[in-house]
Order: sequence, then structure tokens, then C-alpha cells
Amino acid sequence: MSESELNLLYSDVEQELRTSVRELLADRCPWQSVLDRVSHHSAPAGTTDLELWRELAAVGVAGLSVPEELGGAGATPRESSVVAEELGRSVAPVPFLGSAVLATSALTALDADGEVRALLAGLVAGERVATLAVPLPTTPGSAFPALVRAGEHGLSGTVSGVVDALNADVLVVPAVSADGPGLYLVAAGQAALTPLVSLDQTRPLAEVRLDGAPAVAVASGRRAADALEAALVAGAALLAAEQLGTAEWALHTTVDYLKERVQFGRPVGSFQAPKHRLADLWVLISQARAVVRNAASALAAGAPDAPLAAALAQAFVSEVAVRAAEEAVQLHGGIGFTWEHPAHLYLKRAKSSAIALGTADRHRARIAELVDLPPAP
Repeated sequence: MSESELNLLYSDVEQELRTSVRELLADRCPWQSVLDRVSHHSAPAGTTDLELWRELAAVGVAGLSVPEELGGAGATPRESSVVAEELGRSVAPVPFLGSAVLATSALTALDADGEVRALLAGLVAGERVATLAVPLPTTPGSAFPALVRAGEHGLSGTVSGVVDALNADVLVVPAVSADGPGLYLVAAGQAALTPLVSLDQTRPLAEVRLDGAPAVAVASGRRAADALEAALVAGAALLAAEQLGTAEWALHTTVDYLKERVQFGRPVGSFQAPKHRLADLWVLISQARAVVRNAASALAAGAPDAPLAAALAQAFVSEVAVRAAEEAVQLHGGIGFTWEHPAHLYLKRAKSSAIALGTADRHRARIAELVDLPPAP
């Protein structure tokens, strides 16, 4: 990338976008409302706030990465990364990852004709929700999934752990036929969707079962495989941005609490031990921010090393987010372990996201492959 593309600072446009999204989320998605939604909805699909998602779509969030000629904002992954940070900061229960990242990235990597163009228009407007029908732990660089077969009678197969499927109108399904890999569009009503128990209730998962489901083929062969890989790489990079937002919330909330909490006649934050723990966490989050911005910039520039940057972001940031959330629980003391405090929402999001789109270890192995490191003896 050129020197200008390596600029990791937030632009004025990105900061304005952050402000707009943060204000909307503060008004419509405070942690109290997320906690109430998780506590009082027995059906996993019920935890997703589709009304909030339509409001976010109205300010352009759902179509940031979609070209202007297709009705989108024509922005870059840098802007999408900023939005992901804010969604992670508020643990917003919206289908951003499944619809605006994974499904949309796969679709925009194709020729936008007919069904694809119409679907993108609906996604941008927030009128429809889509998701990519792959197990959420799928790592970029994985073999094309063969869980679904395409035949003359439609698509058949079962995919477990699909994010945002319970609220999707359309499934973007990778499937294998006699001619090789392909991408297909399937109306969600043609699939049997079974909710799965998820650690993170704000991000519901489902098992998708297809039994001769009618489908529209939108890509085949290498184009299908490349579109799927592009979606997974974008997903890994933007999930890291969301994890950064989760970690930043944990740090800032804990600092504020320790300034107010008094023990032995002094604010807890004045003691040396918590100071050191939070200082170490601040350094890790600062490093994580640089890694996330590098991945977003590489994607935006279409750089050849974008897969490497995304893998590096996931390998590093997922563990930082978990540590930050764990520190928030512990340093809040007794209140941090209760269901009434939001810390458990962030810990669950951090822990589940550390598995999504590949664990840190899998991404480290992916980095070794991409830079041709020899295997350990």
C-alpha cells in the first residue's frame, strides 16, 4: 500500500459517522435495554432488534460497503470498521455481521445483475436481512464447504451455527454440485431453521436444514469460491473492529467505576494494583486499535496482504477483548458478577466472538501459511 493508505488515523468523515452511530445507539440501545431484551425474550430470534436495525439502515449503516450505483453509500471497510466498533461498544443486538458484512460482502464480490441487484437494494434499505449460510467458526482460507449439495431438485443439506439466520429473509448458501462450488440464494422460508443455544444471546445462531429447497444460482466455480473468501476475510477484519469496541467499553467503564468506588477511605482506582492492570490493558487496546485500522485500510485499498492483515487482527484482538471483559468483571468486584450489571453481556460477546470466524490459534496458523513459515519441528 502507498504511504497515504497506511494512515491509521480516523478521518473527519469517520469521526462524524462514529458520532452519528454512537448517538443513535445511546438513545435506542443503552445497555439497560439490551439487558432487558436478553432477560425477557425466551426465543433467541426475539433478542434481535430489527426496528433498531432499520433505523441504522436509514443512516446508511446497512449499505456502507455497497457501491453507490447499487444504492449503497459507496464507502470503504474503514467506515464499516468504525461502525463495527460502536456496535461492539453497545453490544447491539442487530444483524450487522450476518447481513451487512458476510452476506453483503459476498454479493458485492459478484456481478450485480438481476436477483443480486434486487437483494442488495433491499439490504441497503433495511427492508430485508440476509446472511451467509456457513458455520460461524469458519476461518478464512478454509476449503469450500460441502455441507450442502445442489441437484436438479434444489439444495439439500444441513449447516449448523449460522449467525442471524433466524431473522433473515434470504440465505446466501455455498453449495457443491456436480459442476463444482456455487453460491445460491434461498428464501429463508424454504429452510427449516432451528434455534441453537448461544453463549451470546445478542447474536443468535441457528441450524439451517435444506431439503430440496428451490434456489437461484448467482455464482459458480472460482467466482463462487472467491466471493466466499472475500466475505470471510471482510468478516474477520470487521469482527476484530467490533471486538475492539467491546474492549474499549470494558476499559472505560472499569476506569470510571474505580474512580467512584471507595474502600478503606480511598477510591479503588488510587491503589497501585488496579492501576497497573488497567495500564497494561490500555496498552493492549492501543495496539489492538492499530491492528484493526491496518486491517480495515488493507481491505479498503484492495491490498494483496488484506487476508494477512485480517488474520493478524483476529489473532491479536480477539484475545484482548476477552481479557478486557474479564478484567471488567473482576475489577467491578461483587457487582460485576451479577446479572443486573452489563459486564456479563460483554464477556459473553467477547468469548463467543473469539470463536467466530476462527480462533486466535487458527488465525496464527493462517498467518504462518500466508507468509510461508515452515511448520514447527
